[in-house]
Amino acid sequence: MGYRIGTGVDYHQLTTGRDLWIGGIKIPHTKGSLGHSDADVLLHAICDAMLGALALGDIGVHFPDTNAEFKNIDSKILLAKTFGMVTHKGYKIVNVDSTLCLQEPKIKLYIPQMQQAIASILNIETDAVSIKATTTEQMGFVGRQEGLVAYATVLLSKNPS
Repeated sequence: MGYRIGTGVDYHQLTTGRDLWIGGIKIPHTKGSLGHSDADVLLHAICDAMLGALALGDIGVHFPDTNAEFKNIDSKILLAKTFGMVTHKGYKIVNVDSTLCLQEPKIKLYIPQMQQAIASILNIETDAVSIKATTTEQMGFVGRQEGLVAYATVLLSKNPS
């Protein structure tokens, strides 16, 4: 059985007047992520990890922010489309490991919902989706609450022929 591993990272500014979507879940907060889509930093990092595992480029190649079709799109749709590319290549997801870097809000209570949302799209069990969170101890743009970052690693395995 063949395995492929990929990593992804995504950054988004935080601003007032936008909703905060992380892991497919709308999280109450005074600021939201700025972006062409719903700017879900975690789902974008997972998409990049899947694409990277198969050497298919990155999210901007497949869903460019210059294309009006993707304006304000729900990133769960982008995750599903990316997963479709994975299955088209004959692979399945083994697991996802991710880390969110944000000062606020605290997201511990939302992690089970995020895991369920991601697992259901990727056709895996919720315990195959790891989501960790950390602050930057008030350092840098994350610590100043100007933005947030997500890192993701995805392991793929080749489906038996």
